[in-house]
Amino acid sequence: MPTTIRIAATLKARLTAAAARPGKSPHAFILDAIAQTVEQSEIDAEFHHIADERWATLRATGKTVAWDDAKTWLTARSHGQRPPKPTPRG
Repeated sequence: MPTTIRIAATLKARLTAAAARPGKSPHAFILDAIAQTVEQSEIDAEFHHIADERWATLRATGKTVAWDDAKTWLTARSHGQRPPKPTPRG
């Protein structure tokens, strides 16, 4: 489906130069940029969906993990260890 966009001359010159660096046409460069933006938008939407679900669970149960327990778990994970997940309290 053809789509037309209007690009200011200065941006068009920058686009042409940016596309040339990796050896792409301006058209291919634009398509890649659009695909990356759409993908990031989808990732952001999924992140917000998960966050909303977790927030709803927290509000419904009142259970949380203490910061010290979470910090200990995260530190161990960052060092390649596989500790058991901390238990929520509430």
